[in-house]
Order: sequence, then C-alpha cells, then structure tokens
Amino acid sequence: MTYWHALLLAIVEGLTEFLPVSSTGHMIIASQLLGVAMTPFAKLFLVVIQLGAILSVLVVYWKRFFQSFDFYLKLLVAFLPIVVVGLLLKKHIDALLESVTTVAVMLLLGGVVLLFIDKWFPQESPQAGGHPVTNPSFKEALFIGLFQCIAVVPGVSRSAATIIGGLSQKLTRRAAAEFAFFLAMPTMAAAAVKDIYDYYKEAHAHGVELGQLFSGEEIKLLVLGNVVAFVVALLAIRLFVGFVAKYGFRAFGIYRIIVGGFLLLLLGLGVNLQLV
Repeated sequence: MTYWHALLLAIVEGLTEFLPVSSTGHMIIASQLLGVAMTPFAKLFLVVIQLGAILSVLVVYWKRFFQSFDFYLKLLVAFLPIVVVGLLLKKHIDALLESVTTVAVMLLLGGVVLLFIDKWFPQESPQAGGHPVTNPSFKEALFIGLFQCIAVVPGVSRSAATIIGGLSQKLTRRAAAEFAFFLAMPTMAAAAVKDIYDYYKEAHAHGVELGQLFSGEEIKLLVLGNVVAFVVALLAIRLFVGFVAKYGFRAFGIYRIIVGGFLLLLLGLGVNLQLV
C-alpha cells in the first residue's frame, strides 16, 4: 500500500461512513480499482481508519455527550446486538468482505429500498409523534440495534440500516441519522480494537512482539488515513444531515442502484473484480 492509496481510501471512508451507501462496500471497490493487494495490513487499514471518521461525531456533537447517563445506557442497549452477531458470524463476515459480487447485489437491493423509504416513513412533525431530539426509548434503541445487525453483510450500509431502524420507531430523519452517528462510535471502535487484537495475535504467533507490530511506514499510513478520514467525515456529516432532513433518501437510492447495477454488468461481462 502506498501513501496515494492510503489518501484515496481515507477520502472514500470519510465521504461514505455516514452516508447510506455502504462505506465498506465502497472501500472494497476502491481497493480493487486501485489495485491494492488485500494483505493483512491492508485489511486492518480499512477498518482502523474508521476510527478517524467516527471521531468527527464527537467533534460535531460534543455537547450531546453531556446529556445524561441515560443516553449512554441507550447506546449500550443498541450496541449489544451487533456484538453478539459479530462474534457468532465473524468468519462468515470476513469471507463476505472479499466478495465484490455481494457488495454489488446489496448496493442494488439497498438502493431499491431507499427509493421507497420516504413513502414508508413520511417526515413527521413532533406534534404528530416524531422525536425532535435524538432520544429514543430503551425499547426503540434495542430495535435500532437489531437493524444495525443487517449491516454485517458488506454493501448493506450500517448507516442506512440504523437510520431505517430509527425511522421505523418514528424518529424524525434528523434524529434517526444522528442516533446512527452516535451508535457508530462504539460499533466501529469495537471492530477496530478486535481487528487490531487479531492482527497482533497472528503476528505474535510468528514471533513478532507488540513493539514491532507495525513498521514505521505502516504507522505513517495509519496516521495519514485517520487524519484524512476525520477531516472528510467532518464535512460529510454536516452536509448529510441537512440534505436528508430536507430532501430524504431517494437520491442515495438512485446512486446505489447505478453503482450496484454497473458492477453487476461488469461482473456479467467477465471483468475480474474480485479482491486479491
């Protein structure tokens, strides 16, 4: 992996982490187009730079993190389902992460769903039963967390799944999107820590000590990736919330259908898009 690869992948991560278009799917596609070999470090890089992206949530919404202890308990309730699913299905999930076909199909199907989301869950005013703030009940938080589990399939989009979960619980578009952002923090942090631990465990089995886990070059790549992902995600969050609150999700559905359909067309023509 070169610095150029790291820069472009971090931009893709920052742009797509909080949009309902699947950041994982886009990074898999970008890795293939850039010719990045999926070495153990490259796979780890794609996960770890998500830390930079989710840090932007803390910066944008820092006041929300002083709301109440109740807020953290609700995040915990929403977070627990993905922990269980992730631990039980990790091997299957890792296998799917190398499949561009899976990403293409999920992008297409998810796009079709997003075309109808605004009709299924029309924007409600607070007086009509919507939530004007990001404060679901514990039951609603759990339900949103169950929706997040769908996103273990690459191409589904964690953001899309959790936002739809929030909308199904009568949260407004803005509230559903913001709760999805908050939930991303423990989810992505846990994924990064788990992958770093697995990476260390594998390296240690081959005699590599903790201090030698990353070369100086790899540390620079990780720093670059996280900084760029943070800056780009900071801008993406601000733009996305305003856009979706005003216009809804149809544009993202159309985008997903175009990208997923194009990938399936290439695969159908025999173009090799599988990761190496």
